[in-house]
Amino acid sequence: MDVEPNDLLLFARIVEAGSFSRAALRVQQPKSTVSRRIALLEQKLGERLLQRTTRKLVVTEFGEILLEHARKVAEEVEAAGALAQHRQGEPSGKLRISAPGDFANSGLQEVIARFIARYPAVSLELDLSPRRVDLIAENFDIAIRMGELPDDASLNARPIMLEQFGLYAAPAYLGRRGLPEHPDDLLRHDLLCILSRHGGAVPWVLQRGKLRWERALPARLNANSPELLARIAAHGAGIAASSLTFAGPYVHTGELVRVLPEWDLPSSKGWAVFPGRRLMPAKTRAFLDMMDEACVARGHRPALAEALSADGSPSSRPGAPDARAPSRR
Repeated sequence: MDVEPNDLLLFARIVEAGSFSRAALRVQQPKSTVSRRIALLEQKLGERLLQRTTRKLVVTEFGEILLEHARKVAEEVEAAGALAQHRQGEPSGKLRISAPGDFANSGLQEVIARFIARYPAVSLELDLSPRRVDLIAENFDIAIRMGELPDDASLNARPIMLEQFGLYAAPAYLGRRGLPEHPDDLLRHDLLCILSRHGGAVPWVLQRGKLRWERALPARLNANSPELLARIAAHGAGIAASSLTFAGPYVHTGELVRVLPEWDLPSSKGWAVFPGRRLMPAKTRAFLDMMDEACVARGHRPALAEALSADGSPSSRPGAPDARAPSRR
Protein backbone atom coordinates (compact mmCIF):
# COMPACT_ATOMS: atom_id res chain seq x y z
CA MET A 1 0.00 0.00 0.00
CA ASP A 2 1.43 3.36 -1.07
CA VAL A 3 0.87 5.88 1.76
CA GLU A 4 2.19 9.39 1.18
CA PRO A 5 4.44 10.64 4.03
CA ASN A 6 2.99 14.12 3.47
CA ASP A 7 -0.49 12.80 4.28
CA LEU A 8 0.81 11.25 7.51
CA LEU A 9 2.45 14.57 8.35
CA LEU A 10 -0.83 16.38 7.68
CA PHE A 11 -2.71 13.93 9.92
CA ALA A 12 -0.26 14.60 12.77
CA ARG A 13 -0.63 18.37 12.27
CA ILE A 14 -4.44 18.13 12.46
CA VAL A 15 -4.32 16.18 15.73
CA GLU A 16 -1.80 18.66 17.20
CA ALA A 17 -3.88 21.65 16.17
CA GLY A 18 -7.17 20.11 17.30
CA SER A 19 -9.13 21.19 14.23
CA PHE A 20 -9.00 21.19 10.44
CA SER A 21 -9.17 24.99 10.36
CA ARG A 22 -6.13 25.57 12.56
CA ALA A 23 -4.19 22.85 10.77
CA ALA A 24 -5.05 24.43 7.40
CA LEU A 25 -3.64 27.76 8.60
CA ARG A 26 -0.49 26.08 9.81
CA VAL A 27 0.19 24.20 6.57
CA GLN A 28 -1.07 27.15 4.48
CA GLN A 29 -3.64 25.16 2.53
CA PRO A 30 -7.41 25.64 2.16
CA LYS A 31 -9.49 23.79 4.75
CA SER A 32 -11.31 21.97 1.94
CA THR A 33 -7.99 20.64 0.61
CA VAL A 34 -6.92 19.44 4.06
CA SER A 35 -10.26 17.70 4.61
CA ARG A 36 -10.17 16.08 1.17
CA ARG A 37 -6.61 14.77 1.68
CA ILE A 38 -7.54 13.15 5.01
CA ALA A 39 -10.68 11.64 3.48
CA LEU A 40 -8.58 10.13 0.67
CA LEU A 41 -6.07 8.79 3.21
CA GLU A 42 -8.88 7.15 5.18
CA GLN A 43 -10.28 5.68 1.97
CA LYS A 44 -6.86 4.30 1.03
CA LEU A 45 -6.35 2.77 4.50
CA GLY A 46 -9.92 1.47 4.68
CA GLU A 47 -10.57 2.84 8.19
CA ARG A 48 -11.59 6.13 9.78
CA LEU A 49 -8.85 8.10 11.50
CA LEU A 50 -10.93 10.94 12.94
CA GLN A 51 -14.49 11.25 14.16
CA ARG A 52 -15.71 14.74 13.33
CA THR A 53 -18.29 16.49 15.53
CA THR A 54 -19.48 20.08 15.60
CA ARG A 55 -17.29 20.81 18.64
CA LYS A 56 -14.13 18.72 18.39
CA LEU A 57 -12.20 15.98 16.65
CA VAL A 58 -11.89 12.54 18.21
CA VAL A 59 -9.09 10.22 17.13
CA THR A 60 -10.28 6.68 16.48
CA GLU A 61 -8.56 3.60 17.88
CA PHE A 62 -6.92 2.94 14.52
CA GLY A 63 -6.05 6.63 14.28
CA GLU A 64 -4.16 6.45 17.60
CA ILE A 65 -2.07 3.58 16.24
CA LEU A 66 -1.31 5.39 13.01
CA LEU A 67 -0.61 8.62 14.92
CA GLU A 68 2.55 7.10 16.41
CA HIS A 69 3.95 6.63 12.90
CA ALA A 70 2.70 10.03 11.75
CA ARG A 71 4.47 11.75 14.65
CA LYS A 72 7.73 10.04 13.73
CA VAL A 73 7.36 11.48 10.23
CA ALA A 74 6.69 14.93 11.74
CA GLU A 75 9.74 14.64 14.00
CA GLU A 76 11.97 13.75 11.06
CA VAL A 77 10.66 16.69 9.03
CA GLU A 78 11.23 19.05 11.99
CA ALA A 79 14.69 17.61 12.55
CA ALA A 80 15.59 18.24 8.90
CA GLY A 81 14.32 21.81 9.07
CA ALA A 82 16.06 22.48 12.38
CA LEU A 83 19.28 21.01 11.00
CA ALA A 84 19.13 23.36 8.03
CA GLN A 85 18.52 26.34 10.31
CA HIS A 86 21.20 25.20 12.74
CA ARG A 87 23.77 24.92 9.96
CA GLN A 88 23.05 28.47 8.86
CA GLY A 89 24.64 29.60 12.12
CA GLU A 90 22.95 32.98 12.48
CA PRO A 91 19.54 32.84 14.25
CA SER A 92 16.69 34.13 12.13
CA GLY A 93 12.89 34.09 11.82
CA LYS A 94 10.12 34.83 14.33
CA LEU A 95 10.52 33.80 17.97
CA ARG A 96 7.20 33.46 19.85
CA ILE A 97 7.40 33.59 23.65
CA SER A 98 4.73 33.23 26.34
CA ALA A 99 5.61 34.55 29.82
CA PRO A 100 3.92 35.80 33.00
CA GLY A 101 3.67 39.59 32.97
CA ASP A 102 5.57 39.88 36.28
CA PHE A 103 8.53 37.91 34.98
CA ALA A 104 8.57 39.85 31.72
CA ASN A 105 8.69 43.16 33.58
CA SER A 106 11.42 42.12 36.01
CA GLY A 107 13.57 39.47 34.38
CA LEU A 108 12.92 39.52 30.65
CA GLN A 109 13.11 43.13 29.50
CA GLU A 110 16.91 43.41 29.61
CA VAL A 111 17.31 40.03 27.91
CA ILE A 112 14.93 41.02 25.12
CA ALA A 113 16.69 44.34 24.56
CA ARG A 114 20.08 42.62 24.33
CA PHE A 115 18.69 39.87 22.11
CA ILE A 116 17.18 42.37 19.66
CA ALA A 117 20.48 44.22 19.47
CA ARG A 118 22.56 41.08 18.95
CA TYR A 119 20.31 39.18 16.50
CA PRO A 120 18.82 41.58 13.93
CA ALA A 121 17.46 38.71 11.79
CA VAL A 122 15.07 37.56 14.55
CA SER A 123 11.73 39.21 15.29
CA LEU A 124 10.03 38.55 18.64
CA GLU A 125 6.39 38.16 19.61
CA LEU A 126 5.46 38.16 23.32
CA ASP A 127 2.23 36.84 24.86
CA LEU A 128 1.95 38.09 28.46
CA SER A 129 -1.57 36.81 29.14
CA PRO A 130 -1.98 34.66 32.30
CA ARG A 131 -3.35 31.67 30.37
CA ARG A 132 -1.23 28.55 29.90
CA VAL A 133 -0.66 28.37 26.15
CA ASP A 134 -0.44 25.16 24.13
CA LEU A 135 3.07 25.51 22.71
CA ILE A 136 2.64 23.02 19.88
CA ALA A 137 -0.92 23.79 18.77
CA GLU A 138 -0.34 27.57 18.99
CA ASN A 139 3.17 27.42 17.53
CA PHE A 140 5.05 28.99 20.45
CA ASP A 141 8.81 28.53 20.71
CA ILE A 142 9.24 29.16 24.46
CA ALA A 143 6.96 29.48 27.50
CA ILE A 144 8.13 30.68 30.92
CA ARG A 145 6.33 28.78 33.68
CA MET A 146 6.59 28.71 37.46
CA GLY A 147 6.18 25.80 39.87
CA GLU A 148 5.72 22.12 39.14
CA LEU A 149 5.32 20.99 35.55
CA PRO A 150 3.14 18.14 34.27
CA ASP A 151 4.97 15.25 32.66
CA ASP A 152 4.61 15.83 28.90
CA ALA A 153 6.67 13.80 26.45
CA SER A 154 6.10 16.38 23.68
CA LEU A 155 7.90 19.16 25.59
CA ASN A 156 11.37 19.86 26.97
CA ALA A 157 12.17 22.11 29.93
CA ARG A 158 15.18 23.96 31.26
CA PRO A 159 15.37 25.37 34.84
CA ILE A 160 16.17 29.07 34.74
CA MET A 161 15.61 30.36 38.26
CA LEU A 162 14.68 29.56 41.85
CA GLU A 163 12.35 32.08 43.49
CA GLN A 164 12.60 32.49 47.28
CA PHE A 165 9.30 33.49 48.92
CA GLY A 166 8.63 35.18 52.23
CA LEU A 167 6.23 37.50 54.06
CA TYR A 168 6.62 41.27 53.77
CA ALA A 169 4.86 44.35 55.13
CA ALA A 170 5.41 48.12 55.33
CA PRO A 171 6.80 49.52 58.60
CA ALA A 172 3.81 51.88 58.77
CA TYR A 173 1.38 48.95 58.64
CA LEU A 174 3.26 47.05 61.35
CA GLY A 175 3.32 50.22 63.46
CA ARG A 176 -0.49 50.30 63.33
CA ARG A 177 -1.26 46.59 63.64
CA GLY A 178 1.72 45.17 65.50
CA LEU A 179 4.54 42.81 64.50
CA PRO A 180 3.57 39.09 64.32
CA GLU A 181 5.76 36.95 66.57
CA HIS A 182 4.28 33.58 65.56
CA PRO A 183 2.39 32.39 62.43
CA ASP A 184 -0.80 32.15 64.49
CA ASP A 185 -0.66 35.94 64.87
CA LEU A 186 -1.25 36.26 61.10
CA LEU A 187 -4.92 35.45 61.63
CA ARG A 188 -5.36 38.94 63.14
CA HIS A 189 -3.84 40.73 60.12
CA ASP A 190 -4.81 41.85 56.63
CA LEU A 191 -3.25 39.28 54.32
CA LEU A 192 -2.36 39.69 50.65
CA CYS A 193 -2.22 36.23 49.10
CA ILE A 194 -1.15 34.69 45.81
CA LEU A 195 -4.07 33.43 43.72
CA SER A 196 -3.82 29.84 42.56
CA ARG A 197 -4.48 28.82 38.95
CA HIS A 198 -7.63 27.05 40.16
CA GLY A 199 -8.98 30.04 42.12
CA GLY A 200 -8.67 30.94 45.80
CA ALA A 201 -5.60 31.79 47.81
CA VAL A 202 -2.55 29.52 47.81
CA PRO A 203 -2.30 28.17 51.41
CA TRP A 204 0.61 29.58 53.36
CA VAL A 205 3.03 26.83 54.33
CA LEU A 206 5.66 28.23 56.70
CA GLN A 207 8.68 26.25 57.82
CA ARG A 208 11.32 26.89 60.48
CA GLY A 209 13.75 24.03 60.59
CA LYS A 210 11.64 20.92 61.19
CA LEU A 211 8.61 22.93 62.30
CA ARG A 212 5.82 23.33 59.75
CA TRP A 213 2.78 25.65 59.92
CA GLU A 214 0.08 25.51 57.24
CA ARG A 215 -3.20 27.38 56.97
CA ALA A 216 -5.76 28.35 54.33
CA LEU A 217 -6.05 31.97 55.42
CA PRO A 218 -8.84 34.51 54.87
CA ALA A 219 -7.24 36.96 52.45
CA ARG A 220 -8.11 40.63 52.10
CA LEU A 221 -6.67 40.42 48.58
CA ASN A 222 -5.97 37.55 46.21
CA ALA A 223 -3.91 38.26 43.09
CA ASN A 224 -1.94 36.17 40.61
CA SER A 225 0.89 38.73 40.63
CA PRO A 226 3.54 38.57 43.39
CA GLU A 227 4.95 41.84 42.02
CA LEU A 228 1.61 43.59 42.53
CA LEU A 229 1.24 42.13 46.03
CA ALA A 230 4.66 43.51 47.01
CA ARG A 231 3.76 46.91 45.58
CA ILE A 232 0.44 47.06 47.43
CA ALA A 233 2.09 45.91 50.66
CA ALA A 234 4.63 48.74 50.29
CA HIS A 235 1.67 51.13 50.40
CA GLY A 236 0.69 49.77 53.83
CA ALA A 237 -2.24 47.51 52.88
CA GLY A 238 -1.17 44.40 54.78
CA ILE A 239 1.21 41.45 54.90
CA ALA A 240 2.03 39.99 51.51
CA ALA A 241 3.43 36.69 50.32
CA SER A 242 5.91 37.63 47.63
CA SER A 243 9.27 36.63 46.25
CA LEU A 244 12.59 38.29 46.94
CA THR A 245 12.74 39.29 43.28
CA PHE A 246 9.74 41.60 43.66
CA ALA A 247 9.93 42.54 47.35
CA GLY A 248 13.70 43.03 47.36
CA PRO A 249 13.74 46.53 45.81
CA TYR A 250 11.22 47.76 48.41
CA VAL A 251 13.23 46.16 51.22
CA HIS A 252 16.31 47.97 49.93
CA THR A 253 14.55 51.35 50.16
CA GLY A 254 12.98 50.58 53.54
CA GLU A 255 9.41 50.51 52.19
CA LEU A 256 9.05 46.83 53.15
CA VAL A 257 10.49 44.66 55.91
CA ARG A 258 10.50 40.89 56.25
CA VAL A 259 7.81 39.54 58.58
CA LEU A 260 8.57 36.36 60.57
CA PRO A 261 12.01 36.18 58.91
CA GLU A 262 12.86 32.89 60.61
CA TRP A 263 9.88 31.26 58.82
CA ASP A 264 10.17 30.50 55.10
CA LEU A 265 7.56 29.92 52.43
CA PRO A 266 8.33 27.19 49.86
CA SER A 267 10.55 28.28 47.00
CA SER A 268 9.35 27.99 43.41
CA LYS A 269 11.32 27.00 40.32
CA GLY A 270 11.03 28.88 37.06
CA TRP A 271 11.25 26.93 33.81
CA ALA A 272 11.74 27.66 30.15
CA VAL A 273 9.52 25.14 28.35
CA PHE A 274 9.83 24.45 24.62
CA PRO A 275 8.69 21.84 22.07
CA GLY A 276 10.60 18.58 22.28
CA ARG A 277 12.35 18.69 18.95
CA ARG A 278 15.43 16.62 18.31
CA LEU A 279 17.37 19.70 17.26
CA MET A 280 16.58 23.09 18.73
CA PRO A 281 16.29 26.00 16.26
CA ALA A 282 19.20 28.43 16.52
CA LYS A 283 16.90 31.32 17.49
CA THR A 284 15.49 29.36 20.46
CA ARG A 285 18.88 28.19 21.65
CA ALA A 286 20.32 31.72 21.44
CA PHE A 287 17.50 33.20 23.51
CA LEU A 288 17.63 30.47 26.17
CA ASP A 289 21.39 30.82 26.51
CA MET A 290 21.10 34.59 26.90
CA MET A 291 18.37 34.17 29.51
CA ASP A 292 20.52 31.68 31.41
CA GLU A 293 23.36 34.20 31.52
CA ALA A 294 21.06 36.92 32.85
CA CYS A 295 19.54 34.69 35.54
CA VAL A 296 22.94 33.51 36.77
CA ALA A 297 24.18 37.13 36.84
CA ARG A 298 21.20 38.10 39.02
CA GLY A 299 21.78 35.21 41.43
CA HIS A 300 19.00 32.95 40.13
CA ARG A 301 21.10 29.85 39.71
CA PRO A 302 19.27 26.82 38.23
CA ALA A 303 19.43 23.61 40.22
CA LEU A 304 21.59 21.93 37.58
CA ALA A 305 22.36 18.87 39.67
CA GLU A 306 18.64 18.11 39.98
CA ALA A 307 18.16 18.56 36.25
CA LEU A 308 20.70 15.95 35.19
CA SER A 309 19.88 12.30 34.73
CA ALA A 310 21.75 9.54 36.51
CA ASP A 311 24.37 9.29 33.78
CA GLY A 312 25.04 13.03 33.90
CA SER A 313 23.29 13.87 30.63
CA PRO A 314 20.38 16.34 30.47
CA SER A 315 16.95 14.80 30.23
CA SER A 316 14.29 16.17 27.92
CA ARG A 317 10.76 16.17 29.40
CA PRO A 318 9.22 18.66 31.84
CA GLY A 319 8.86 15.82 34.32
CA ALA A 320 12.63 15.36 34.08
CA PRO A 321 13.89 18.71 32.78
CA ASP A 322 16.74 19.65 30.51
CA ALA A 323 19.46 21.45 32.43
CA ARG A 324 21.30 23.10 29.56
CA ALA A 325 20.84 22.23 25.90
CA PRO A 326 18.07 19.96 24.67
CA SER A 327 19.02 16.36 24.16
CA ARG A 328 17.64 13.60 21.98
CA ARG A 329 14.81 11.74 23.63
